[in-house]
Amino acid sequence: MRADVALLRRAYGALHPGLLRYNSAAKMEGRFDALEAALAAPMSLRTFYLTLSRALATVRCGHTYANFYNQRSEVAAALFEAPDRLPFDFLWLGNAMIVTADPFAIGIKPGSRIVAIDGRQACAVLAALLPFARADGHNDAKRRRLLSVQGDDRYETFDIFFSLLFGRERYRLVVDDPDGRRRTTTVAAVTLAQRRASAHAGVDVRGDKPVWTIERRGDAALLSMPNWGLYDSQWDWRGWLNQAIDRLVIERVPRLVVDLRANEGGLDCGNALAERLVMRPTAFEEVQRLVRYRTVPEDLKPVLDTWDRSFDHLGENATRVDDRFYRLDATGDRVDPISPRGTRYEGDVRILIGPQNSSATFQFADFVRRNGLATLIGEPTGGNRRGINGGCFYFLRLPATGLEADLPLIGRFPTTPQPDRGVVPDIPLPLSRADLISGTDRQLRFALA
Repeated sequence: MRADVALLRRAYGALHPGLLRYNSAAKMEGRFDALEAALAAPMSLRTFYLTLSRALATVRCGHTYANFYNQRSEVAAALFEAPDRLPFDFLWLGNAMIVTADPFAIGIKPGSRIVAIDGRQACAVLAALLPFARADGHNDAKRRRLLSVQGDDRYETFDIFFSLLFGRERYRLVVDDPDGRRRTTTVAAVTLAQRRASAHAGVDVRGDKPVWTIERRGDAALLSMPNWGLYDSQWDWRGWLNQAIDRLVIERVPRLVVDLRANEGGLDCGNALAERLVMRPTAFEEVQRLVRYRTVPEDLKPVLDTWDRSFDHLGENATRVDDRFYRLDATGDRVDPISPRGTRYEGDVRILIGPQNSSATFQFADFVRRNGLATLIGEPTGGNRRGINGGCFYFLRLPATGLEADLPLIGRFPTTPQPDRGVVPDIPLPLSRADLISGTDRQLRFALA
């Protein structure tokens, strides 16, 4: 474990562009020192994974974590598959744990508030889990959303860390029902397979079938885009989207509502939509794209897994800007402006956003905000206007323990000072417990009105 921590310190120190975005060099060195000091006594892989995850979260980068999906199968089985998941879906609204669905028919209605779990106040559970959750900067809205359970992911962040800290086979719950009655109930935990079988928002993106939908709602069209992670998809999403917008233009549909609330990011699919909204070539970003290296040190290459070995020379043609960074501004490295394509859609565009939007969807929401292309409705996004890291990645394989840590390679740094927060909607409509009790999607209803 000491060898792996030393390797992590070297690789992150040499390659991670956002390591000091929210930390001083002295503070980051102190955190690596503390991580090494924690290994003075032997620890289990489970404890090491927790210790590592907490340390990585201090980088305050939404793409920096010991990625659940990139661990070896035997590691994932050992750490992530205990049969101790809470048997309901929920959202954190502030510090309140509010049930949104009862997929296993345990008798807890949507809108119920979970007051305590095994004698521990729900707000204390949240406080214990927040230091392990990845997010950009001090955007705790994103952390709360990640620590909710909505059936969006094959691995739920809450399930992973709650299991490692508090997991049991049965839980004693104190529940405030929607009618105000407080009661105590004991429920059996569920397995990973049961959780996945109950997932209601997951979409299989690997085939050639459409992942998004568009439908008429009165005089408006509703475009639902729950996922842009189409890396392995055989579906012609760009052609589908352009045909959909062409129909809106031909039929003169006066309003388009785009629902991105469940969409963390993926490919830059929003650019194809933006091409149908802009009037002239428009810069997509007002940032510098910076990297830490010209070529990767030879001794690190064997432990840096990736899908594109050209990343080994990512900064080869970059311009040095100071003693820390190189700027990607050579031909082929720049992000092209968004240029008009096809007939422009001139209707009223409204985009539903929320804390799940933290990568490509955050960047799209920020582009829309800066250029006034649509009305943003809902809740502040994830991500951070001080810039995010991503674009290209290594999967750092820690050979002694078999764990993996994601390592983003491109840092986006704004050219002007920006606040430490996500994109704020033009029309804030925070989700409330009353919405969950009534089953009303107030944000969507407002956007369609």
